[in-house]
Amino acid sequence: MNKIRVFVDHTLGEAQSVPLNKDQAHYIFSVMRKRIGDLILIFDGNNGEWLASINEISKKNGTLLCIKQTKSQINPPDLWLYFSPLKKTRTDFIIEKATELGVRKIIPIQTERTNADRIRIDRLNAHAREAAEQCGGTYIPKILEIQKLNEALKNFPSDRKLLFCDEELKQSKVKFNSLTKGKWSILIGPEGGFSDIERNHLLALEFTHRISLGPRVLRADTAAVTAISLWQNYLGDW
Repeated sequence: MNKIRVFVDHTLGEAQSVPLNKDQAHYIFSVMRKRIGDLILIFDGNNGEWLASINEISKKNGTLLCIKQTKSQINPPDLWLYFSPLKKTRTDFIIEKATELGVRKIIPIQTERTNADRIRIDRLNAHAREAAEQCGGTYIPKILEIQKLNEALKNFPSDRKLLFCDEELKQSKVKFNSLTKGKWSILIGPEGGFSDIERNHLLALEFTHRISLGPRVLRADTAAVTAISLWQNYLGDW
């Protein structure tokens, strides 16, 4: 019945009044043709999903009223994704799938072979929100500004482990089912792979766990989906 599902940047709770911005008002009232009294689903990323009724309508804004919670908040495991940005549509794909599969934080990294040295965080955040809206998620991963690989490794948390998906490694003695649960990060390299200097640096770090994603070389976006799926299956909440 409630096909419209919208993320709102406002804390939700019982009988809470929720203001809409211009874009949300246009989508709900002009595109979807909803009227006062109609019901939609909303979520804020922290307090689950709520059924809300439309209280006020205008061309530039509007107001909703929370009626009841329809889904409890479900946060993903403490998994971060480090990835080298690709061409626009493929970067969008990684953001969308990481959101759907359950990643808590996304960190774009600049490597020697990264093709894109600038990204638009607002655009990536919009794709993450849309992915959560469409797949029924209640959590939206935090997306950081792009960092150089060396800086990211230098500031890597001491209580976290790094899963280095190395395309040069066709077979690995390290299997997902041999790893222990805890705070993890997945590192996916750029098109063309990591340089020898970068790979040697990664392998010298005590928190790095080098792993293969199989005998075939995967595109970076495919590798990201594969690695997250395997991690979730063995170490996550699947």
